[in-house]
Amino acid sequence: MILVTGATGTVGREVLRLLPADLRVRVMARVPARVGHAPAGAETVHGDYADPRSLAAALAGVRSVFLVTADLRRDDGGFLRLARSAGVRHVVKLSAAAVEDPGADDAVTRWQRGNEELLRASGMEWTLLRPRSFMSNALSWAGSVRSGQVVRALYGDSANSCVDPRDLAEVAAGALTGRIPACAAHTLTGPQALTAVEQTARLAELLGRPLRFEELGPDRARAALARRHPDAVVRALLHSAERQRAGAKSRVDDTLPRLLGRPARSFRTWAADHLDAFAPPRAPRG
Repeated sequence: MILVTGATGTVGREVLRLLPADLRVRVMARVPARVGHAPAGAETVHGDYADPRSLAAALAGVRSVFLVTADLRRDDGGFLRLARSAGVRHVVKLSAAAVEDPGADDAVTRWQRGNEELLRASGMEWTLLRPRSFMSNALSWAGSVRSGQVVRALYGDSANSCVDPRDLAEVAAGALTGRIPACAAHTLTGPQALTAVEQTARLAELLGRPLRFEELGPDRARAALARRHPDAVVRALLHSAERQRAGAKSRVDDTLPRLLGRPARSFRTWAADHLDAFAPPRAPRG
């Protein structure tokens, strides 16, 4: 049986979609009712990383796990100990490309590095997925694009080799089903490093209307992030933006096409497939 955590998130929902229908799949969520996209035959159960009893129940009979965690107050150690006790053989963990960068020393990256070390020392087989930023982060611009035809971002001329979450999920599904060998770390990027200004231009072309890019200074960016994230995460995101400005996120890696046997999806492809999110609402017919 395969256990999928993070199933209501950007990558987890795609992993569920890609797993073969003939496999036994269990979906763990804090609120199972929010998982409205589980495949037919999948079992959905309650599980909370702060509740060991719920984790033990969710892990019973499981052999492979797709692990997504996001709480900086808690490392993965408790979950991994329970997983090994339950007989789990293989954990596929969503990490981040920043763990490889010596210049990345923010709280989020240190937390990810620590969790990677815990998994490698767990006694189970492991696969580490280290994606660059998600192309889907551009969805944060959807509201301002619809209402004012403007994209606002920090350091619009800094490049990022962002990756389509669907490609990342395809690698995860391959690792969970044994098509991709275990005990390896994979850095996963898109096919091209793009700036926010360049992404804005591609969106404008696809939408068939002009879009304006507006540079956010650090103070405005900090204020916007603080409305959505705790202080440690805000500081980590601003540090990450500075690293990107220095070129730390522009390298394109060939791992993803090598693992999947096809090119990585481009930002243009991702944007075309999600264009409705950026399109203005249609006027009601009279």
